[in-house]
Order: sequence, then structure tokens, then C-alpha cells
Amino acid sequence: MKVIIVNDPEEGGKAGFKEFKDAFDNGARCFGLATGGTPKTTYAQLRNSDIDFSSCRSINLDEYVGLSPENDQSYHYFMQQQLFNAKPFAHSDVPNGLAKDIDAECKRYDQLIKDHPIDFQLLGIGRNGHIAFNEPGSPVDGGTHEVKLTQSTIDANARFFDNEDEVPRSALSMGIGSIMAGKKIMLEAYGANKADAVAATIEGPVTPDVPASILQKHPDVVMIIDKAAASKLQKQY
Repeated sequence: MKVIIVNDPEEGGKAGFKEFKDAFDNGARCFGLATGGTPKTTYAQLRNSDIDFSSCRSINLDEYVGLSPENDQSYHYFMQQQLFNAKPFAHSDVPNGLAKDIDAECKRYDQLIKDHPIDFQLLGIGRNGHIAFNEPGSPVDGGTHEVKLTQSTIDANARFFDNEDEVPRSALSMGIGSIMAGKKIMLEAYGANKADAVAATIEGPVTPDVPASILQKHPDVVMIIDKAAASKLQKQY
């Protein structure tokens, strides 16, 4: 596991872009993408770059159940705004949150990933060490599945909606097994509130209690973290 410590998210975005560019220059054409605040600085660098993704495929980690791609809280909408409008891919895949048959949609997404192996997977990390929506206790060999959101997540998301009744109660998420199948993985983490999760991921035991710790077993992982997120690491990197 390669650890890169930067001063702040802006510097992290530049480091993240370099990893994207190196992967692209070395033949990567299928990119696993993440949403949330963490990758925004990397996406900004990509938007302003000369990389041409028009012959590439993107496969996103997750999507809320019940939200249409046009809903401004959907992850599909987020990706359009943060990357796809400026840098379109030949194919951009996001789980279908409106699927009538959730089990069938999960199987379809797993087959998609199998048919198009991910060359470069971007991840964020939750405060409890979750990756995508794979919470503590998730199976390390799992595929795409529906995840019931915790009340704390629902409460946290309520500020983005007119009322709590509109907040999604579940999401579709790529499984840890699918994430680990990516040829190269880049995880970004910024801020002191991620320091415990980062330390457990890099230096703690591999345990289902910290889903991201399984990354220690992957042959090609780079962690881009700022000084605040690195503040509880015991070793020098």
C-alpha cells in the first residue's frame, strides 16, 4: 500500500489527477468512480485536463434507490455535474435506482463489472471505515446489493431534501468483492474526522469491522490523505 500525504484536499486533487493520468497513459480504459465531497478536487483537475475519456467506460460505486437520474440528489446527477458534462465517457454506468426488480438490477450490475473489468477504482472512506455503502460487517467477497440506510445517515441527508419523507431509505452498492477485483485502487481521505478510519485501514488488523482494511490485501493500492487525516498514523510515510 502506497501512502501519499498532502497538505490539503486541493493538493490531494492534484495527486489524484496524477494517478488517473498515469493509469490512463498506461492503458486503463475502465474507471470505477465515487461520489461525495472527497473526490471533487480530483474531478476538478480532470475537468480542466486534456484527458479524452471518449473511448473509456466508467462504472460508479452506488446510487440511491428511488431517485431518478434527473434528481439533483442522485449520484447520477452528481457525476454529470462533477465530471461527465465536461468529460463524457463512451459508456457511463450507474446502478438504476428506479429498477422495479432490485435483485435483477444487482445481478445485471455484477455481470457488467465482470464483462468490463475495472482498471482503476476511485474510493472515499466513511468515518467508520466503510467503502461505497459497505458498512462494517459486510462480506469481503460480496457483489452488488441493496443497503438499508441507517437512521443517522437518513438524518444527515435530510438537510438536502424538502422534508425527511423524501430522503431515500436504501441504496444500491457495488460489493467489496467487486471493488477488490479492480486492478488498481486509489482511496482519498481528507480531514481529522477521517483520521481514525485511515489509521485503522492502513495500520490496523484486517477485519470486517473496518471494511476498508481489506485493501491491505490488494496488490496495488494508493492512499492519498491530507495531514489531518494522517494525524493518527503511528509510522512515517
